[in-house]
Amino acid sequence: MRPRHRTLLRRTTLLAATAALVAAPLSVVPAASAAPEDEVTLTFLGINDFHGRIDANTVKFAGTVEQLRAAGGEDSTVFVAAGDNIGASLFASAVDQDNPTIDVLKALQLDNTAVGNHEFDQGFADLTGRVIPRMGQNRFGTPVFLGANVYDKGTEDPALPEYAEYTVNGVDVAIVGVVTEETRSLVSADGIADLDFGDPVEAVNRVAGELKDGDDANGEADLIIASYHEGAPLSDSAATLDQQVAASPVFAHMVNDTTAAVDAIFTGHTHQRYAYDAPIPGGTGTRPLVQSGNYGEGVAKVEITYDTATDEVVAHTRSVVARTTTADADLVAQYPRVAAVKTIVDTAIANSAAVGNRPVATVSNDITTALIGGTYQDGVYTHPTPGATGVRDDRASESTLGNLVANALRDSLANDQGGNAEIGIANPGGLRAELFYAGDTSTNPANTDGVVTFAEANSVLPFANNLSSVTLTGEQFVRLLEQQWQRDVNGAVPSRAYLQLGLSDNVSYTYHEVDDPAVPPDPAGNPRKKGVIDSVTIDGEPIDLAKDYRVGTFAFLVTGQDNFHVFKEGAAPKDSGLVDREAWISYLEDKSPVAPSFARRSTVTTDAPTTLTTGEPTTFTVSKLDLTSLDSPQNTTLTAKVGETEVGSFPVSNGTATVTFTVPAGLAAGAAMLTLTAQPTGTVVSLPVTVVKGKIATTIDAVATPGLSPLFGPIVVARVSPRGATGTVQVLDASGKAFGSGKLLAGHTVIALGGRALKPGTHTLTIRYGGDGKHKPSETVKTVRVLGR
Repeated sequence: MRPRHRTLLRRTTLLAATAALVAAPLSVVPAASAAPEDEVTLTFLGINDFHGRIDANTVKFAGTVEQLRAAGGEDSTVFVAAGDNIGASLFASAVDQDNPTIDVLKALQLDNTAVGNHEFDQGFADLTGRVIPRMGQNRFGTPVFLGANVYDKGTEDPALPEYAEYTVNGVDVAIVGVVTEETRSLVSADGIADLDFGDPVEAVNRVAGELKDGDDANGEADLIIASYHEGAPLSDSAATLDQQVAASPVFAHMVNDTTAAVDAIFTGHTHQRYAYDAPIPGGTGTRPLVQSGNYGEGVAKVEITYDTATDEVVAHTRSVVARTTTADADLVAQYPRVAAVKTIVDTAIANSAAVGNRPVATVSNDITTALIGGTYQDGVYTHPTPGATGVRDDRASESTLGNLVANALRDSLANDQGGNAEIGIANPGGLRAELFYAGDTSTNPANTDGVVTFAEANSVLPFANNLSSVTLTGEQFVRLLEQQWQRDVNGAVPSRAYLQLGLSDNVSYTYHEVDDPAVPPDPAGNPRKKGVIDSVTIDGEPIDLAKDYRVGTFAFLVTGQDNFHVFKEGAAPKDSGLVDREAWISYLEDKSPVAPSFARRSTVTTDAPTTLTTGEPTTFTVSKLDLTSLDSPQNTTLTAKVGETEVGSFPVSNGTATVTFTVPAGLAAGAAMLTLTAQPTGTVVSLPVTVVKGKIATTIDAVATPGLSPLFGPIVVARVSPRGATGTVQVLDASGKAFGSGKLLAGHTVIALGGRALKPGTHTLTIRYGGDGKHKPSETVKTVRVLGR
C-alpha cells in the first residue's frame, strides 16, 4: 500500500482519467434530494507569504486564526498555507534560521502548506533535513509541507509529499500543494541542483485525478483543495478576475485549466489580496479562488457546504479577513494557542535584541523601495502608510534603496577579494525592508530617529547570499538591461513581466518600449512590450560593446536567476566569500551618515537624436524623471548641455520634459555628449551624439533703383551676410522666372536688369541667394517701379 500522503503512480496510467475530470462539471446548486441533516459545512483558513513576520503583530495574526477557527468549529476547520512561510524574514526570525516562525505555525497547528520558492532559500537539504523535521506531522498524522510538482532531477519521481488526506467532520479532505514553476530561477541554483520543478497545474490535475479515482489508501476524496504558490499579478484591489487573467498567462493557466475536481484554490507568491468566484472549467457554477495578501495581515476564509448524501458541494463562500484589532492580552487569555505563540514571539524578540538593537549607522532621510499609490505633496513623494500591504516593493520601478544597495555591492567587491568590480547590480526581489528615518520603537524602545540598528539593516538583505563578481562584455551588459523585460528560458512571459534592477551611480541608460512580435499577445489581445536600450554610459563614457566590465552582485544573480540569463554567459565568476548582510552593514557603517540619492539611473527617451547638426533645431522628449521612493523630490527643470555648452532649460511636468533647441553654430564637429540634468534630484541623462557642422545661416538685403522702360531697367544692389558667403544672387519675378543674376564679391553684387525685362508699372521682385558649401540660402522681397517713356 502507498502511504496516504504520497502518490507514486505512473503518470501514463492517469491521462484518461485526468482528461475526463477536466471536462466534468461540478455543480454548486443543491440537488433536489439534499437534506439539511446531510450537509456539512467546513471552514478552510488560508495564509500565504508570511515571510517570518515575528514582531509586534504576530500575536494578533495568531488571534485572527483562532477567532476564525472558533467561529468555524475546531472539528470543522482546516488551516492551510500557500508557501513562503519562511525566508526573507524579519530579524527576530532570520537571526535564528526562521526557527521561531516554524514554531509559531506549529503552535497554531498549521495543517498543511505548499512549499514556496523561499522554502528553498537555504537549499533542499536544509528544507528536508531541518525545516520539515522541526515542523513534524500535523494533527492528522500526515506531513505538513507539500510539493506535487517538485521532482528528483531528470525523473518524474516526487521529491516531496504531493498531498495530504484526512477526515474532517466526516468528510474526506485532500490538500494538494504545488510551487511556482519559476522556482528554478528564484533561488540559488546550487541548493536545488538535484531538483526539477514541473507545471503546477499539470501536477494538481494529475494528483486530483488519482484522488477522485479512489486510487489512494482510503478511497475517493470528497473534497480536494489546491494550494498554489503562484497567483494573480495585479495589486489593484478592484481588479476583476478577468483583468487578472488577461494580465498573466501563468494565472490564466491556473484559473482556466485546473481540473473541475478541485473544489477550492488557495494561492500565493504574488502578495496580493483577493477573493474571487472562478468559473469551473468544463462545467457550470464557480469555485472559490483566494489569496490573503502577505505578512499575516489577513487570513483567507473559504466555507464549503458538502452534501454527504449526494457527494456534492452545494454552496460556498469566500473572503479575506483583516487581522484582528482585539487586544493581545484578551487574545492570550482566551486562546491557548495564542498564548503559546506569544511565548515563542517574546523569546525570539528578546534573544534577537542583544544583537539586533545595536546601532550600526545613521541615515539622513528615508531610503526605501519604490512605493505604490502615493502622491507628490509640497514637491516630494509621500504616502500616508509607507509600510502598508501593497504599498512598498514596486519591483517594476527604480528606487533609492535598490541603487544604494548596488553602490554597496560595487564598493564591497572593488578589491581583489571581490573580483575588482566596477559596477554594482541589485535585484529588486532581494530588498525586503526599508531604511526609515523615524526610529522604530515597537521592539526597541531606545531606538531614535535617524539610527539604523543591526536588525533593521539585516532586514533589508536577509537572505545570507554570498557576493560574487563576473565579467560581462558591453554587449552582454546591454542584453542584461533588456532582460528586465522578463522572459523565461523559452522566451515566454513569466508571472512578473518586468523587474527593475538597482544600479550603482556610475551607470545610467535610456530606453524606449516597443511591441514584441516574438511573444503572443495577452488574453485580451494586447501586444507584449519589450525594451530597446538607446544609450548606456559608464563612468561618464558611452559603453564600449566590445569591452569587458566587472559586475558585482549577489550569487543568486550570477547563476542567472530572476530570468537574467545573460549572467550565465559571463566570464571568470568569482565568489568573494563575503555574505551580503556582513558587507552591507560594513558599508553602512563606513558611509554613515548615509543619504539617499534621488537621481535616477534609467529614463525614457522618445525621438532622441544621435546626430546634432549645427544651426539646426532638434526636439525630443525625456520621461520617467521622478522616483517613487519615499521623500523623492519632484523634478521641475531639465537643463541641457552639449559638451560644455548650455543649450537651454526646460520645464518638467509629472516627470516628463520636452527638449527643443537650435544646435549652436560654434560647436566642434565630432563625438560629444548631450547631457541633461534634472533638478532638484540631480538625475543625469547622458546621450552620446555626433556633432555635424551645418551650413551657416545667411541674410540678404537689397535695394532696387527705378527703371525707365524700354531704355534702362532697374538696378538691384544685394548684400549677403556674413561677408564670407560666395556664390550667386538671382532676381526673380512674381512667376518665379529668373531674369537677372550676379556673383558675390566680398558679400556684394550689382545686378542690372534689361530695359525690356519689366513692363512699366510696379513689380514685386524676389532677390535670392543660392548658398554655397558653407552657407545656407536666403532671400528677400523688394518692390520696384518701372516708368514708362
